[in-house]
Amino acid sequence: MITFFKKGSKTVYAVESDHKLSPSEISKMEWLLQGTLVETSAMAGTFVGPRREMITPWSTNAVEITQNMSMNGISRIEEFAVARGKSPEHDRMLQHVYHTLDEDVFTVTHEPDPIVYIDNIEEYNVQEGLALNPEEMDYLKQLAQRLGRPLTDSEVFGFSQVNSEHCRHKIFNGTFIIDGEEMPMSLFKMIKKTSKENPNGLISAYKDNVAFVEGPAIEQFAPATADGPDYFTVKDINSVISLKAETH
Repeated sequence: MITFFKKGSKTVYAVESDHKLSPSEISKMEWLLQGTLVETSAMAGTFVGPRREMITPWSTNAVEITQNMSMNGISRIEEFAVARGKSPEHDRMLQHVYHTLDEDVFTVTHEPDPIVYIDNIEEYNVQEGLALNPEEMDYLKQLAQRLGRPLTDSEVFGFSQVNSEHCRHKIFNGTFIIDGEEMPMSLFKMIKKTSKENPNGLISAYKDNVAFVEGPAIEQFAPATADGPDYFTVKDINSVISLKAETH
């Protein structure tokens, strides 16, 4: 069920719930949204709001707030801006223009696209910019032969991502050969050598997606205990600084 609330003349909120909101719940929603209940099941006009297929982070937070206010059964809350004209300016990736807000405002009617089979992997590689090398394309073609069918677009695209240099460091961690002679260190080992020989204030590196170095002593303003309600206190702690830099 969809219930509408209006804030001023430019903002409308659509609240999705599994039941008709009670007077008490309506009062809480009016306080929370700083708006008033709209006594209608449909609103005509031009509105810009989030795409119905995408629940916004704002909605997720708003729904959690209603749960903390002892309201159950509310699944989505979205904000719509009242607009002028038939085609107002909006972000086409994240937003949609609605000319009616009604019970179907969050209903998704789009059917899944059909599976696309890739007959020419080399051509698809260039078309989609997957950056597959010849060895990888040969592997995919052999895989298709073993399966007895062409690979799908999602399979080829997924392989290009999980097998990418970014995910696997297959080149940086690969065997480094110069003039037919295998070098003792890979490119990645050469990068790591600096921190190994001169760790200085390094705490952690090359173990996750970020490195940490020693930071200054600072004052922390935080609850005295972390496992329950408590007073905020100030205490001195040794901080760490996180550093992020891509290697490729």
